[in-house]
Amino acid sequence: MRCPFCGAVDSKVIDSRLSADSDQVRRRRGCLECDERFTTYESAEVNLPRVVKSQGNREPFSEQKLMAGLQKALEKRPVSVELLDAAVSRIKHRCVQLGEREIKARQVGEWVMDELRNLDEVAYIRFASVYRSFEDVAQFREVIDRLEQEPSTEDIKNQMSLLDD
Repeated sequence: MRCPFCGAVDSKVIDSRLSADSDQVRRRRGCLECDERFTTYESAEVNLPRVVKSQGNREPFSEQKLMAGLQKALEKRPVSVELLDAAVSRIKHRCVQLGEREIKARQVGEWVMDELRNLDEVAYIRFASVYRSFEDVAQFREVIDRLEQEPSTEDIKNQMSLLDD
């Protein structure tokens, strides 16, 4: 790792620890030339599948595009950046878990809708209206009715188990 201060190639690791979400290693380094200290982050490189669009064209999975879509749906909604980052991580994890070299854009879109449903119902409806190309108010009403009938994530967490653990 090059020193960001003097450009020297040699540095030593002073301290290593897992980052907050445990998918990166934070390393504190000291330059052997100028004695300045700096921090680096190390993470595993995973091969995400290519995304097959509805027209049949293929493109590399784009975390930036995924994040932009979620941010647009969540605009002016009370959802923290940490929850948004966790949703993106879960979607990426699902892509990797499939073990496929290609994945349909439709599948990624469904996972985005699942995440938005759990994060914020208004954002979910915003995304669904564009993603599913709603034509009229009746389609909005149908999705809203379905949301009202399903138990919320909080309700599911608070349910008592019918089986002993």
